[in-house]
Amino acid sequence: MAGGGNQDENPVAINVVAMVDIIFCLCLFFMCSLKFKPLDAKFDSWLPKDKGGAPASAQNQLIDEIRVLMSWNTAQNKLERLFGQQVCPPDDAGNAKLRSLIKDSYNDYKARGNPNVPLILDVGPKVPWKFVVEALDLGKDAGVQKLEFGTGTALDK
Repeated sequence: MAGGGNQDENPVAINVVAMVDIIFCLCLFFMCSLKFKPLDAKFDSWLPKDKGGAPASAQNQLIDEIRVLMSWNTAQNKLERLFGQQVCPPDDAGNAKLRSLIKDSYNDYKARGNPNVPLILDVGPKVPWKFVVEALDLGKDAGVQKLEFGTGTALDK
């Protein structure tokens, strides 16, 4: 008899093989039915391998980009957005102004024969994602096809 000993020491025989089979089946069931909670803050991005790693060269280059600088001012607890030297506050009027500036700039590049000019968002590390997604939406609304992220030169204050 499995387990050794005599019949007097073990009056009740337990079929261990069947119990192991049931436990194995339960483990498989729970492993297959387990669902992980998706990450809410996950943001898929496909970053280019050939850009952004090396410092810019000193030669004069023609700038073919539309750049929006976004930083978080911790002293005032608010977002600061710049398009060139123009300040675009994060309210409805500022969103309309930024959309208009992006659209006008993109149309100028298209008229010059460069419809693939990118909209580059240079975002500081403390800027909430809702403002980044809002800026991406503004770029898409303006008709820009190529959206990119900057190398992180925007510093939060």
